[in-house]
Amino acid sequence: MTQTYSDYKTILFDRPAEGVLRLTMNRPEKLNALDWVGHTELAEVWRLIDADPEVRAVILAGAGRAFSAGGDLEVVDDLINSFEARSRMWKDAKDLVYNIINCSKPIVSAIHGPAVGAGLVAGILADISIAAKSAKIVDGHTRLGVAGGDHAAIIWPLLCGMAKAKYHLLLCEPVSGEKAEEIGLVSLSVEDDQLQDKALEIAIRLANGAPNAIRWTKYAMNNWLRMAGPAFDTSLALEMMGFGGPEVVEGLASHREKREPDFTKFPG
Repeated sequence: MTQTYSDYKTILFDRPAEGVLRLTMNRPEKLNALDWVGHTELAEVWRLIDADPEVRAVILAGAGRAFSAGGDLEVVDDLINSFEARSRMWKDAKDLVYNIINCSKPIVSAIHGPAVGAGLVAGILADISIAAKSAKIVDGHTRLGVAGGDHAAIIWPLLCGMAKAKYHLLLCEPVSGEKAEEIGLVSLSVEDDQLQDKALEIAIRLANGAPNAIRWTKYAMNNWLRMAGPAFDTSLALEMMGFGGPEVVEGLASHREKREPDFTKFPG
């Protein structure tokens, strides 16, 4: 496990205010799509933060034009072709969700531009999620040809209700930051140019609050997510099983060829 912030290669760290640590996903040339290193780092870092006595609140942001554009397509290739890769991703994806849930420090996400994949996992699971009005949030799993497993089952129905969750997850229907606030998927939506300032303002308020009261409140409320753990574990296992099947091959090819996938050739 990475031991210090300076060891991280895909995340930048700074401290914009006393007690506040800001994490910035930093692959702007790839719209912060996560490769293997980035995915593992985003999963691990919450343990380090949890143990850091100088951190009282956290901000998660993305560099450049996107919050995170999902997973690197080379990672998807690996998942299709390798049982070992699927086993590794099952652990990384599980750790990402549970490490965020169990991190005692309050987390604020500042979501802008495209928000997909593992980056979206962290953004939606943040204790206070703030989205720019123009942000484009989408869970693209079924469009790729695998089950929505990396966080959707554990939190989307709790945030926006089962009907809305199924609509957006089954159809991969995008939702803007403004609409995400309306349906309860994020805590707050603000004008694009106010996003980072608002995230910092809220993080400072959290950092200045009663630390034990805030952390214990978070812990108690996150028991709703812990109770949903079996649903998440099932969805993640089914997602990994899907990477060994034929539908994802068509889904990935359609992404690369910039066309709609043809899933009608698979038995229903």
